[in-house]
Amino acid sequence: MSVGEVDLLVGITCHSSANAMRQTARTIESSLQQNFVRQRAAIISVDGGVVEDGDTAGSSGALPLDGQQENKAPQHGLSALRTIHRINAGFASEPSQGIALRTILASADLLRARACAVVSPATSTFTPDWIANLLRPAFHDSFDFVAPLYTRHKFHGLLARNLLYPMSLSLIHI
Repeated sequence: MSVGEVDLLVGITCHSSANAMRQTARTIESSLQQNFVRQRAAIISVDGGVVEDGDTAGSSGALPLDGQQENKAPQHGLSALRTIHRINAGFASEPSQGIALRTILASADLLRARACAVVSPATSTFTPDWIANLLRPAFHDSFDFVAPLYTRHKFHGLLARNLLYPMSLSLIHI
């Protein structure tokens, strides 16, 4: 609540690798600095004591997005005109995906965010353009929902392809 209202909120769902969380946070920050210079933004990390790569014990939970992290200069000489807040919603153990999503969406509601994106550090092709492409339609064009479109292996996404897609398609025709 001390952050105040924000225009954009990007949530990072739980992941056990500290390096993956850090890299994801840097990519998000870079995208916000390049594409949303004037907007008030926040990044929220929902984790359950991420583990330093090579360690066996969990850390304090504030590892990926702690305020002590050095603020790297943005690429191409661009800089955000507003502060990008980093919020860590730490749990004692790794929360389920449902709890992580609810935490991010509740934060977006409390902070009155105009656009919210949820990303996973497990995504291998994550770039700053991804964040901009997810946030821009919701923020500028008032879209209610934006989802990425990407190709995957034929056996991945069986539930979405065989159950959720036909069900959502039938809702459109009602």
